[in-house]
Amino acid sequence: MYSDDEQPFRPDYLLDPHAVWMTRALDEARAAFEEDEVPVGAVVVQDGRLIGMGHNQREQLADPTAHAEMIAITQAATTLGDWRLIDCVLYVTLEPCPMCAGAIIQARIPTVVYGTTDPKAGACESLYQITNDPRLNHRCEVLGGVLRDECRQILQDFFAQQRRLGKK
Repeated sequence: MYSDDEQPFRPDYLLDPHAVWMTRALDEARAAFEEDEVPVGAVVVQDGRLIGMGHNQREQLADPTAHAEMIAITQAATTLGDWRLIDCVLYVTLEPCPMCAGAIIQARIPTVVYGTTDPKAGACESLYQITNDPRLNHRCEVLGGVLRDECRQILQDFFAQQRRLGKK
């Protein structure tokens, strides 16, 4: 047992399970950054177990569908041997786009947790509300803003670097 003075340092955000998994998604975003991809990362968790992960790979794979969420969802379905990702949570550093929101609905993912909003293409809350559209046969709970500052900062840093290099 630790006394108050001997207590090991643990940032408060590591006590929040959503923050712990978003930190893992941020690791994926950093991998994308290193590969010169837009730094978005995603993980799929079921019962506290990581079952899928991915980061943007559109440039590397020359595939417009190679978003972090799509890769993580495919990996999770392969892990489970089922396309229905019930009892799963998708953590993603950037609010999903319409394509990814559609995949979330198709996979029956009940919960999406994202870091920062995407005012230009967000399809969970910002621009569209696909994940909660009552006309669809499945809806999911959405929680935004988990580690928002860290998720936003990696994107800002990436695009600042791209502008400096004359790429974007």
